[in-house]
Amino acid sequence: MVKKLMYISPVGYNTYDNEIENYLLKYAENCTICATSLSKAPYHLEYLYYSALIGPELLNTIKQAEIDGFDAAIIGCFYDPFLYEAREMSDRLVVTAPCEASLSIATKLGASFSIIVGRRKVIPYMKENVRKYGFENKLASFRSVELGVLDFQRKKELAEERILKEAERAVKEDGAEVIILGCTKEFGFFEKIQDCIGVPAIDSMIAACKEAEHLVSCRDKLNWTISKVGAYEPPKIDEIRQWKLDEYFQIPVEKK
Repeated sequence: MVKKLMYISPVGYNTYDNEIENYLLKYAENCTICATSLSKAPYHLEYLYYSALIGPELLNTIKQAEIDGFDAAIIGCFYDPFLYEAREMSDRLVVTAPCEASLSIATKLGASFSIIVGRRKVIPYMKENVRKYGFENKLASFRSVELGVLDFQRKKELAEERILKEAERAVKEDGAEVIILGCTKEFGFFEKIQDCIGVPAIDSMIAACKEAEHLVSCRDKLNWTISKVGAYEPPKIDEIRQWKLDEYFQIPVEKK
């Protein structure tokens, strides 16, 4: 059965949606992919303030994807914004995000990894995610190329040059056995990077997509779904309506 995946860029412009769709389809197996963006959001999420602004629309988009029959939603930012919240509100929809997926794959390919990021600004928050996901002891280093998110695709030659330089240093100086490209806008660089440095270079956009494919298969063949006992227990629908919290949603809250 063909899997139906939605890739959500949590930014307020759709310039790369078609390019992302075609890019992911090159590596997808038995999937259709719909790439979309938000209608009202910042153009990047380098600042936590910007990340906070996207919550309602991102979560509404994910819930609508489930209602529309998608098998998985991929949150397209290496910060993994609102990943846990999205899983809490989802029923059988698989929800993945780039950082968690990339770390999980990297630790199966080598004993240590380094993450190549755009700016030093993002490292503390990303390091906290590495710790939260339980992979801190495998982290060799963060390496910054000092480029903004929007620069990776606008200045591809410069971006590739700096990513390659820092990846080489991470392997030689920091002991990294795997490189993770720590921004989804670093898509399109991984093959040349790994060919040059001789270790796996993980494209975080592809990693989240491949994990989504795998988890959809696990759901469909094994009935392995998001546990609703404990961390991802959803709020009660009656309570949401009683408190008029559904006014925050652009779509109706489904009655289970």
